[in-house]
Amino acid sequence: MKEQPEKLVPPEVRRAVLALAKELNALRFGDFVLSSGQHSSYYFDGRLLSLDSEGAGILAEVVVDLVRRFGVQAIGGPTLGADPIVGAALAVAYRNGVPLRGFLVRSQAKEHGTQRLLEGALERGSVTMLIDDVCSTGGSLFRAVEVVEAQGCTVALVLTILDRHQGGSEELRRRGYRFASLLEADAQGNVSITE
Repeated sequence: MKEQPEKLVPPEVRRAVLALAKELNALRFGDFVLSSGQHSSYYFDGRLLSLDSEGAGILAEVVVDLVRRFGVQAIGGPTLGADPIVGAALAVAYRNGVPLRGFLVRSQAKEHGTQRLLEGALERGSVTMLIDDVCSTGGSLFRAVEVVEAQGCTVALVLTILDRHQGGSEELRRRGYRFASLLEADAQGNVSITE
């Protein structure tokens, strides 16, 4: 039996995200290699949503609402999927008087400069929310969790735009992390709001 994702975002918001994803052609079909190395017959480009002014606005409002509800002090996630969402949410948080810091987790440490794996302002002991555009096997999210927890921080919530249901979200929940997505997909690439 498939474990159901938490519904922390109202259905009308999830429907708006799905409608915009369709309008922006964020879902493509063909032969794609995912970051996990797996092949897929479809590709969901969450950046088409997060780099669109309407999409960025919707996603940022969702994030800031969850920040308030969960007492989150810092948001971040794997670079490149989290980058535009984090930036938009920080701007909306500032506009609404919500104190919030952002961070990004690199897939590997820089070979120059500070040689950091984590960029941004993540203070030890912070309550965090991890964000990514897509969750498949969860590899990049698990790396981000490790980096955040190594800083002495806690992960209150992991949020993605799309859950591909390829084991990542299930494993996050199994390990005790709260996970939510706005959309979900089946193996054929049929995308719907989380049910």
